[in-house]
Amino acid sequence: MSQRIFVGNLPFSATDEQLNELFSKHGEVVKAEVVKDRFTERSRGFGFVEMAQAEHATAAIAALNGQDLDGRALTVSEARSRGENTGPRGGNRY
Repeated sequence: MSQRIFVGNLPFSATDEQLNELFSKHGEVVKAEVVKDRFTERSRGFGFVEMAQAEHATAAIAALNGQDLDGRALTVSEARSRGENTGPRGGNRY
């Protein structure tokens, strides 16, 4: 079963290909995407990676969380579903 991974604190120069290459060292990558602003097409500084095997995703999270990429320490964790967002701008409002 595949697993989605959140990757934060990406350098604004990061590309989908760079993200794919970084994670493919830990297992099969189904999809790697740097999230971009829809108007400017500039990176928003985070992205998502989907890995084919959950155990490979767990290994990638452990290996890459805190790793330096172009001078920035990556924040790597299991992605939460959109429904889990209970912050001030989403989810569970009255």
